Amino acid sequence: MAPGVAYICVMSMPSVLSHRGKPASTAIPVLAHDVQGLGPPLVLIHPLGGDRRVWDPVLEPLSTERTVIAVDLPGFGESAPLTETPTPAALARALDRFLSGLGLDRAHVAGNSLGGWVALELALAGRARSVTAIAPAGLWRGPLAPKRSFGRIVAGAVLPILPLLSARAAGRRLLLGGVMVHPDLVPARAAAGIVRAYAKAPAFVATNNAMRARHFGGLDKIDVPVMLGWPDHDRVVSRPTRLPASIHSRVLIGCGHLPMWDAPDQVARILLDGSSG
Repeated sequence: MAPGVAYICVMSMPSVLSHRGKPASTAIPVLAHDVQGLGPPLVLIHPLGGDRRVWDPVLEPLSTERTVIAVDLPGFGESAPLTETPTPAALARALDRFLSGLGLDRAHVAGNSLGGWVALELALAGRARSVTAIAPAGLWRGPLAPKRSFGRIVAGAVLPILPLLSARAAGRRLLLGGVMVHPDLVPARAAAGIVRAYAKAPAFVATNNAMRARHFGGLDKIDVPVMLGWPDHDRVVSRPTRLPASIHSRVLIGCGHLPMWDAPDQVARILLDGSSG
């Protein structure tokens, strides 16, 4: 099979799906993804600099009740970049075309950080059945000034010694302590994968610039259920002081910006609750 690329042909949903292989020759956008589980489809969208494997800690509990599609956005993981500016709205359009090609129409969608923003864009466009956004980016009041990512610079610098660092709990705390409360609990291989994906994503800079130049102002225009999750130790994204009354929020206890490893049970629960309608 092509490295890490998965595909499915969906004739009807829900169904039992767990397959990896080469994508068929088609004009539909191809995005690397993994699929497993039984139940209504739930699409998982990773944060900026991440890939679909950030969801690994919650796949097992989710897949007993949902058909889970974890996807690499264009320019991240094993998916090719867009030819247009990778704004969150553009990423959402590409993801929508891809999901439509799989036979998925208005699936439940969930995302973390950038992924949460992309999920909200899908809902705003009428292309989601529900949204669960964990520490969503874009809810700041207006565009932000351009800023290089110091974390990505560091990630790139440590690549030569990444196996050594990730093999030790102290090294994992150094690498991931800015986005997790308990990085020492992350397995060494997974920790190295998180850092490597962050350092090597070809669309990181363009997507970061596009995000910072914009904000998401359409929460009050979304007409499907929206659940927002707020990690209580998030050092990256701040919770807005005001949200529309229709938006449901939940605090994730003992979690950093990437809460999947800190509290997979809480993350799985909010994803299931948010996609229960």
